[in-house]
Order: sequence, then structure tokens, then C-alpha cells
Amino acid sequence: MTEPAPRSAVVLVVEDDPAIREGLVDALGFHGHRVLQAATAPAGAEAALRSHCDLVLLDLMLPGGDGLDVLKELRRLKPRLPVIIITARGREADRVRGLRMGADDYVVKPFSVRELLARVDAVLRRVAASPEPTQVDPATTWPIPGGHVDLARRELAFDDGTREELSEREQALLAYLRQHARRAVGRDELLREVWGLDPSRVQTRTVDMHVARLRDKLRDGDKLRDGAEPRVILTVRGKGYMLGEPDEEPPS
Repeated sequence: MTEPAPRSAVVLVVEDDPAIREGLVDALGFHGHRVLQAATAPAGAEAALRSHCDLVLLDLMLPGGDGLDVLKELRRLKPRLPVIIITARGREADRVRGLRMGADDYVVKPFSVRELLARVDAVLRRVAASPEPTQVDPATTWPIPGGHVDLARRELAFDDGTREELSEREQALLAYLRQHARRAVGRDELLREVWGLDPSRVQTRTVDMHVARLRDKLRDGDKLRDGAEPRVILTVRGKGYMLGEPDEEPPS
């Protein structure tokens, strides 16, 4: 049996397949949520921007436009509205692109309703528990090679004058690694504490994909691309991830 939702929410389902859309509407309604629905990209964008909803389930292949364009518009106008992508595009490149554009999670079809509901609950719990950006401890600022992390501003500032915005999930991931600096944090722990997911109930690579996206934003070393090892988010074999000092060699 699925655990109760953390709270009743308004969920917008943007999905063109009638059978999948109706199945999601029924499952979410049975789970205690109020559900809005749209079947095209323009209708989904309008519903998300004009209505009050707490979460969007967004397909990518939609009539009238690409779901990623809808996501881009939502991130511009409603940056704190959580979005879970649901799509048949399962390639790693598609997942990374969706997460890089600001999706809170990425679920590949076909998926189990139980797992999707667990992800919905996890996102809603995280949103309810997360502070407003101005409430982030301003002391959580530290140097990285070529710049510094500023969690209060949710950004990376580089010495060449450029800046990279952090999503709320990236902010939370960096904050947790910073809070537990000097030790390796396992993927299961990160799933529980940052994503709010039970690792025994879901199979997902979202931690690794978020780390890859963060390394890209941090300009952290890419061994395959430029021969450099990561120096900010280190991989500790068999244990997980940890933050390293700018002058620290990656642990083996």
C-alpha cells in the first residue's frame, strides 16, 4: 500500500495520451490530490501560469510544442514551481538536459504508479520543508577553483565575472554536502535527505545526474573531456560523494 501523501496538493498533469492522463488523474485523485489537466503544450503552459498549482507533471512530446519549452517558460516566470518530467525519452542526454533546465525529477515511461506517487510525495515534502531563498544561511559561501559558491544567492560566481544560477535541488545538494564535509555521503543517504525518497522503493540515477549537472556548472574537471579529475565534488569509490578543498587531490 502507498504511504499517505504529506499533504493534499493541486497537481497539473500535462499529457496528450488520454489513457495515461486519465490514469494519472485517477491515481492522484485517489491519493488525495486535486488534479488539473491539459493535453497540449500551450494549454499546459497557460494552466501552469494562470492557475494555482503546487506541482506539474509534464510530458515532453506534446501537440503544439515541446515540453522543454514549457519548462523553460515556467522556470522564467514561476521559478519555484516544482516540475516532474514524465516522458518516453529515456536517454541519459535527455535526462541531463531536462534536469539542467530545472526539472525537479525525471520519470521515464513506462513507470509504475506507485513509484511516481512516491516521487510526487517526495517533491511536495521537500517544497514544504525548504526555506525561501532569503532564509538560507549567508555563511554558506566558500571558494572553489576560479570562483566561489554562494548558497544565499543560489549561484556560482566566477572570477571572470560570469555567474551560474543554482536550482533549489542543486542548492540543497551542495548545502548537504557542505554540512557533512570531510566525509563521503552515500547515494542512498542523499536520496533520503535531499530528495525525500526511500531508496528501497525507487530505482533512480537522479543523484548521479544531478552531480554531473552540478560539476558542469562548477566547471569541475571532466576526465573524459579534458583529462582533469573533479576537485569540488569528489567521487569516493564504493562510498559516494564528498566536497573537496580547491587544492585537494581526489581520494581513491
